Amino acid sequence: MSDHPQITFDFSGEEEVPREPLSGKPIIAPQPQPKKTRGRRTLKELEDEIDNVQVPDNETLFQKQYYTIGEVAQMFGVNTSLLRYWEGEFNMSLRKNRKGDRFFRPAEIKLLQQIHDLLRRRKFTIEGAKEYLHRQVEEDSRYEMIQSLQRLKTFLLELKAHL
Repeated sequence: MSDHPQITFDFSGEEEVPREPLSGKPIIAPQPQPKKTRGRRTLKELEDEIDNVQVPDNETLFQKQYYTIGEVAQMFGVNTSLLRYWEGEFNMSLRKNRKGDRFFRPAEIKLLQQIHDLLRRRKFTIEGAKEYLHRQVEEDSRYEMIQSLQRLKTFLLELKAHL
């Protein structure tokens, strides 16, 4: 008797199904899993998301003093975790209750709308969006300062004319 296993060949033309050695049950090959959708989304999905932003107009938006994070997430069609991430990245100081729930003011929703537009539609990086917003704040403050100085100048000229 030989210690080597006996190999047999079947030439009947039928494909032999692999079987388990002890039980003899056929071994079923695992089906390939569908590609996971976790991670980056396709450009089409991102474009559809941009079209689904439903921030109300200013008159309706400013009727309420605060909005919950769930309401804001629903407006933008994003997860609440993304809003919390943007809060940290863009140094937003939101109002929170004792429980830790975040509340957004209408002005903060407008800022989020701008952030969403920069990141999703215009394809800015986080750092690029931060820099853009920082420059915009500086330009706005310069403009306000120039307007204030012009009003002061007209007031002084009127004062001088009345003397």
